[in-house]
Amino acid sequence: MTATLTKLPPIFGATLPKISSDPVFLPTTNLRLESMNASFACALHMHQPTIPAGMNGELISNLQNMFEHPNDGDNHNAGVFAWCYGRMGEFIPDLVAQGCNPRIMLDYSGNLLWGLQQMGREDVLNNLKRITCDRQFQPYVEWLGTMWSHAVVPSTPIPDLKLHIQAWQHHFASIFGIDALQRVRGFSPPEMHLPNHPDTLFEYIKALKDCGYQWLLVQEHSVEQLDGSGLPQDQKYIPNQLVARNSSGETISITALIKTQGSDTKLVAQMQPYFEAKTRSKQLINDRAIPSLVSQIADGENGGVMMNEYPRDVFRVYHEIRDSGNNNSGTVAINGTEYLELIESTGIRADDYPQIQAVQQHKIWQIVDQVTPENVEKAIAQLKQNDDRFHIDGASWTNDLSWVRGYENVLEPMTELSALFHQKFDTNDPTVMERSDYQEALLYNLLLQTSCFRYWGQGTWTDYAREIYRRGKSVLS
Repeated sequence: MTATLTKLPPIFGATLPKISSDPVFLPTTNLRLESMNASFACALHMHQPTIPAGMNGELISNLQNMFEHPNDGDNHNAGVFAWCYGRMGEFIPDLVAQGCNPRIMLDYSGNLLWGLQQMGREDVLNNLKRITCDRQFQPYVEWLGTMWSHAVVPSTPIPDLKLHIQAWQHHFASIFGIDALQRVRGFSPPEMHLPNHPDTLFEYIKALKDCGYQWLLVQEHSVEQLDGSGLPQDQKYIPNQLVARNSSGETISITALIKTQGSDTKLVAQMQPYFEAKTRSKQLINDRAIPSLVSQIADGENGGVMMNEYPRDVFRVYHEIRDSGNNNSGTVAINGTEYLELIESTGIRADDYPQIQAVQQHKIWQIVDQVTPENVEKAIAQLKQNDDRFHIDGASWTNDLSWVRGYENVLEPMTELSALFHQKFDTNDPTVMERSDYQEALLYNLLLQTSCFRYWGQGTWTDYAREIYRRGKSVLS
């Protein structure tokens, strides 16, 4: 059945203004570096995929599908999920009114934002607008950019990396405004997935920087030191400089904040980063003392811990900090960009941070004498053959899942649709991108790359992927 696409999400529009490099939080922060021993930063990741499961096969949010089929599986939780998506718009104003000094970083996929709009959930969106656009609450809330349709970066076709990043920026700006987008400086990769193929990582960081991003959240075990060893314990709690070298020998880098390993949802729900930060102290960079930072991110809606324990513990911890008189000193809550701006206001530069690279890359560079595309691919092939622990699938929040192996029936159509899209639309004519067929084809191309079509295994979800592929190919032909 062919469903009519009645309305496209606002993933493309007029050229966005360049993201400013002016400080975001420094002019308004009530934190002072000299009075801080350690800090903690918590982020909530929110996502619902878009699926072709409407009454007549329309594209709808999986959240809407949950509401429409409440007796299937855990779908009875749909109402609580919807509350989770908007509840920080209640929690932050309440905590501020109670004399607390909270912080939160928010990572919402484009799919979810579009789904909330499709469902008419203005209650949720207005809650988010309140803490995003009201100047009273801006010092407490930081948005993180992400890939529009929750695509895992290592298996996303390289030409589509920037399209995902820009699509999210366009969509976010359409809801919260250009001024709000100007304050989005950090990036949260879906599934905390970091590519380790030299060319993919290089193009990923290049796309991030081209789009104005200044830092990236990375998983501890997805990176290594330049000699191939793991990060020393203390180094996980300060900013690092993630360096990427491609197969042509070019290098590029971006600041990385390290998310430590652990059971993410439970750690954030129970505010464990605060308790871990209490055990940390200041560290030196270039003879300047800076507070350690404990960073964590978790799904903001999944599981009983986020539904039940988080609402309890977030208030309990911030009340404890307030009642101890340490709202602005000792161990404090902070957001990523705020932390970096405070550090760099002392004269520390991004180049002063320790250098790291994507895990497994040391093995490549160790056997490449002259860096050329041919030599790098030869080294990768040699390592794959001789080292059963080597791979270029990248690394994510868990090493138990592969986003590549066993999903050829999704990846091959995904690669084909991307190639067809770029074959038809890669042109120097700027008016092409204003055409409805371009924007519809872009939508299907981005949707097909959603990680959920692999995360949940073969069956219904791979069937969804095949249908999105069919519709995308139809538009392109």
